[in-house]
Amino acid sequence: MTSPRLPLEAYGRRLLTHLQAWSDRAAWSRYGFEFLMFGLKQAWACLFGGAMLALLMGTHLWWPDQAPIARYDFLVLGALAIQAAMLAFRLESWEEARVIFLFHIVGTIMELFKTAHGSWIYPEPSVLRIGAVPLFSGFMYAAVGSYIARVQRVFDIRFRHYPPLWTTWVLAAAIYVNFFAHHWLPDIRLGLFVATAALFGRGWFYFTPDRTRRSMPCLLGFLLVALFIWFAENLGTFARAWIYPDQADGWTPVSIAKLGSWFLLMMISVVLVSLVRKPEAEPGR
Repeated sequence: MTSPRLPLEAYGRRLLTHLQAWSDRAAWSRYGFEFLMFGLKQAWACLFGGAMLALLMGTHLWWPDQAPIARYDFLVLGALAIQAAMLAFRLESWEEARVIFLFHIVGTIMELFKTAHGSWIYPEPSVLRIGAVPLFSGFMYAAVGSYIARVQRVFDIRFRHYPPLWTTWVLAAAIYVNFFAHHWLPDIRLGLFVATAALFGRGWFYFTPDRTRRSMPCLLGFLLVALFIWFAENLGTFARAWIYPDQADGWTPVSIAKLGSWFLLMMISVVLVSLVRKPEAEPGR
């Protein structure tokens, strides 16, 4: 029966059932099909982020010089349209949208602070902005929150040895404060990495790429997500959605050191999403 809340995903599951039946008759490896399904589900989970990246790259390559509005303002309108479509087609629940909106606010506040301190720059003009920060920037943070919420549903992710929720809230608060405080106080990110490892080091999550349940250490999964975000950041800076000071005279790859920042920021997203999707234990574990 088609789900009343997520009809498009229900149709996707029906198509997946047909593909699974076909693969059982095919000569090629079941593991190859499972890997294919893993990639397709990942693409489906990062639908918001993928659409945002497509907007960034498309407008960078083909934005007309005489356009009636600034490119950054068009990105704001495009991001709003993507979010509206996600809700209209029930690809996100309103409960998920609220926590994603919270992450939007958290990200925008950090953007205002970081751009004021010269950490990165938005080089193009726009009208829809707060100070030096165009409003589309918050949607890039929201894309991370959208992915974390959707990937848990798409892969039916459940956990073993997930730490007490209150400890993750303290960790997320400390990470967020350090993003600001390290401009005046010692940077404690190494301690935050250690704290994250202490909390999640025993944790595993279980997921279903195709039909068989698979597992992975939580820390490895978090690192892979952060690596993916770092790749996306390289595309974003290449499209001049924003740039770092060392990219002002021409694009260069983003420093691998930023991977650590994305890992910590992604942990904030995991904790915010847990406010609406409490981590569930894997049955029998």
